[in-house]
This record gives sequence, C-alpha cells and structure tokens, in this order.
Amino acid sequence: MPHQAPPETNDLTTARTLLLEEVQTTLNAVDPTQLQTAADLILTSPRIFLYGAGRSGLALKMVAMRLMHLGLQAYVAGETTTPSLATGDLLLVASASGTTTSVLNAAEIAKKTGAKILAITTAPASKLGQLADAIVLLPAASKSDTAERASQQYAGSLFEQAVLLVMDTLFHALWKSGPQTSEELLKRHANLE
Repeated sequence: MPHQAPPETNDLTTARTLLLEEVQTTLNAVDPTQLQTAADLILTSPRIFLYGAGRSGLALKMVAMRLMHLGLQAYVAGETTTPSLATGDLLLVASASGTTTSVLNAAEIAKKTGAKILAITTAPASKLGQLADAIVLLPAASKSDTAERASQQYAGSLFEQAVLLVMDTLFHALWKSGPQTSEELLKRHANLE
C-alpha cells in the first residue's frame, strides 16, 4: 500500500455526517409493513436460521444473538452446532444483489425443505426475491455499485449497516411489545466470556 497520510479532522467529520445521513435515509425508506411481516414470520416460526455471506453474514450473526436473547431458537447457518432446517422453520437471509451464490443455494434448500424464507435485499426482482416468502427492501448500494448512485460509501457498506440497524429496530420493537424485562433477556446473555 502506498504511504498515506492520516485523514484531517474535517475529513473525519464529513465522513461521519455522510454515514449518518445515508443510514437515516435508508432506514426511513423501509416499509413498516415489511417489518411487520418479518416480525410475524419470526414470532410464528419454531426455529430461525440466519445466513449471509461476508459482512452481511456478520451482521446477521449479531441479529441471531438478539433473537436468542428474546428466547427464540435462532441459529447461524454453517456453524458446527446448527441443526438441520425443517418444514415450518424460517431462513432469514441477506444479499444486497439477491444473486449471492451461497445465499441462493441456502434459499433453494429452504424452499425444497418447506421452510419459509425472509430476504433482506436491494433487489426484490432478483432470484432471491422470487424465492422469498417475504422481503425487507433496503434501498442501499450493493457491493458492485461503484458509481455511488445509492451510496457514497465503499461497496456494500450501507447495505450491511442497514441490515444490522433495521433488524435491531425490529428486535427492539419485538422486545418492547412483549412482557420480558431487560433482566430476563440478560439471563440469556453469554456468561463464558
């Protein structure tokens, strides 16, 4: 990597402002009825499996932990202790393009198994969008959008940020609409840290 000087304070402030504005615009554009449908699927499914590639997958790992804190059976697909998907389960996936090969493979297996599919994507007309039973549409950039049409951030950064924040929004609403206290959720928090 060529030698690079650290950014100036003004550059950091400008970057922070950009990120906050883009995230706020994206979250404000999410259709609340799609989140309601997502909540219904999550609450009515016996088990929830989450899967995404790359940073989208990392964001969904955080979502899986929050769902577990609610007392739901949530699993990260691909982990060694994850059981097999069954009829009636929910596969929650994230792919900005809706064409990520590993995500599509998981969705196709879910469809053949009789599980429901909830997809977070920017591309509802994609193959993933067509396989999904429900979609949360995030108007953000995919990693291949280098023209900065949907976001000035690099690659799929806005999508990945929005995946986590829209699902944290959903988690917070699920928690506050239910009877559990923060102390009850904390009892499920990891203690082997």
